[in-house]
Amino acid sequence: MAEDTRLIHAGLHIDTGKPAPVTVSPVIQKGSTVLLPNAAALYNDDQYITYGRQGLASHEALKAGLRTLENACGVELYPSGVAAVTGAMLAVISAGDEVLVTDNIYKPTRRFCDNVLSKFGIATRYFDPSQSPEELIGNAGSKVRLIVMESPGSLSFELQDMTAVAALARQRGILTLADNTWGAGYFYKPLDHGVDISVQALTKYVGGHSDVFMGSAAASSPKIAELLADGVLNLGWAVSPEDAYQMLRGLRTLPTRLARHDASGRKVASWLAQRPEVKTVLHPALPGAPGHDLWARDFTGACGLFGFVLHPTSTEAVNAFHDALKIFGLGFSWGGFESLAIPCDDQLGPRNVLKSYGGPLVRLHIGLEDPDDLIADLERGFVALHSTP
Repeated sequence: MAEDTRLIHAGLHIDTGKPAPVTVSPVIQKGSTVLLPNAAALYNDDQYITYGRQGLASHEALKAGLRTLENACGVELYPSGVAAVTGAMLAVISAGDEVLVTDNIYKPTRRFCDNVLSKFGIATRYFDPSQSPEELIGNAGSKVRLIVMESPGSLSFELQDMTAVAALARQRGILTLADNTWGAGYFYKPLDHGVDISVQALTKYVGGHSDVFMGSAAASSPKIAELLADGVLNLGWAVSPEDAYQMLRGLRTLPTRLARHDASGRKVASWLAQRPEVKTVLHPALPGAPGHDLWARDFTGACGLFGFVLHPTSTEAVNAFHDALKIFGLGFSWGGFESLAIPCDDQLGPRNVLKSYGGPLVRLHIGLEDPDDLIADLERGFVALHSTP
């Protein structure tokens, strides 16, 4: 063969004469082209992966891990958390349907409903998450196909009885979807509570290091798993093998990291509850906090994300509080190893149902730093707040 041909085919199939090495994690296969064993296999999608976008070794290993985490019949991967929400929704709804969406939903999900679904004849109606399940389902019209929930909300932390909603919705033939990024599939398992689709922004706690984007959607039944798989195939979603490998690595340490986030978060939240500047702490695991009884019934722990409401003060004072922080970063994401803080009032946006909290809303993500250092940092913030008119 000519050298051009030899160089193209060199190293494609290496036989060292030794057994293939086995590592504790899967190999990272990089490839768009998948070589099939024979001509018949080229068109046998049921038995073979025929194109790299469908997923290779690290993708399949991550899916298997997430199926175990979520107790799911099937799991699909998406290049971001919001892509997982929107991709899962598009997989199960059609033109002419109506979607009920909790008013405390993640802002990009609201943006998708308002700006994209509306263009395709799919109506969105927002509901108060504190509304009783009976009232919610009782008011659902005949066109309602899907109910989208997020409990607790990732900005304002209202809880909803998703178990009751799912049971009543199923009687009406309405599907349910939960954005379960806060519960991370570990502290709360929506599918075990009757929800049809559990979505996570894996970018947050499964990734755990604020350096990779991904989302997942887990299905409660083979039929829904097939709808999700068809949606991914038809819309062209794909994630890189390196990203899938990193997510799988994060999944291995998820319980250990979440235990630290939980313990530190409760310690900081309890300290904040004693501060005179604080009107309310929005941490579901604290006794007496809004939604605590529902959290205690359904959750086995709490992540590091919670909020607190300050007594009324100026925007300048709230900004001074944040600007004085040295350990907490000012950033919109969460779920990584680092602690973060943001003022939330501007991010709440044009909510249709939920009311004001009676003071500025601040959200914290408690990372893996020593909680006493975080408390000292917040103390520094309160000093700055008091020194600002």
